[in-house]
Amino acid sequence: MNKNLEHIHHQTFEGIKQTNSAGEEFWLARQLGKILDYAEYRNFLPVIEKAMKACANSGQPVSDHFVEIHEMIEIGKGGQREMPSYAFSRYACYLIVQNGDPSKPVIANGQTYFAIQTRRQELADNEAFQRLKEDEKRLYLRNEMREHNKQLVEAAQQAGVESNLDFAVFQNHGYKGLYGGLDARGIHAKKGLQKSQNILDNMGSTELAANLFRATQTEEKLRRENIQGKAKANQTHYEVGKKVRQTIEELGGTMPEDLPTPEEDLKKLEKRVKSAEKKLIKNNKLPQKPENKE
Repeated sequence: MNKNLEHIHHQTFEGIKQTNSAGEEFWLARQLGKILDYAEYRNFLPVIEKAMKACANSGQPVSDHFVEIHEMIEIGKGGQREMPSYAFSRYACYLIVQNGDPSKPVIANGQTYFAIQTRRQELADNEAFQRLKEDEKRLYLRNEMREHNKQLVEAAQQAGVESNLDFAVFQNHGYKGLYGGLDARGIHAKKGLQKSQNILDNMGSTELAANLFRATQTEEKLRRENIQGKAKANQTHYEVGKKVRQTIEELGGTMPEDLPTPEEDLKKLEKRVKSAEKKLIKNNKLPQKPENKE
């Protein structure tokens, strides 16, 4: 079914792609609106505006992805008229489809199409990652998790999750969705960790990747849908976690709570790596990192 969807949307979406003199791809708003089943351009404009807001919320320059232009349209009897329009980047098209009316089959299918394309790019980007050793993958993903948790905290605060206690409750909703009802304390107990140990520091790369996906998708959904209120934010985190769990199940993967706990805590691993780096620097086998002067 996915191949069929991909074929259909490749013919439609990719079929109206245009290229400028610099070789950059773009899509015209009025053409895309018709493909997405908006008979009147004016009905398509609110979707564009929502997508532009989502673009701004994601920290991307709106003008890089939504360029105001004039588009020639047919007015009957072979005549044409220049009308206000936009030139969209691929990212803009993605945001438009994500913010379109999901009751329209073409929008729902378009969302699936972009999910397929995004996953394909992720797999291509992951080729280098897959060549890393397990410990290297864990270190890389844990650092990514730290950065994205900061962004998740910011998005949650904007939604109304304010105090440390609020955020702990918010985080537990995400864990419960992903871990079949287990909260942070339950996961900690399941792994048999000591009180001082952090659960994220005691996950393998597969489990960390699932949690990273949970965090990034929750952050994006909170911003994209401008979710407000602690209860709604908590429910959103739970639903995203549950959806990630459902995807793992559909792919025949192991549930996160059943994945093995690595023998070495990442805190210890990081210390060992830094110690090894210092020895290499001391023996002149590794260039010394420049001091950060302010």
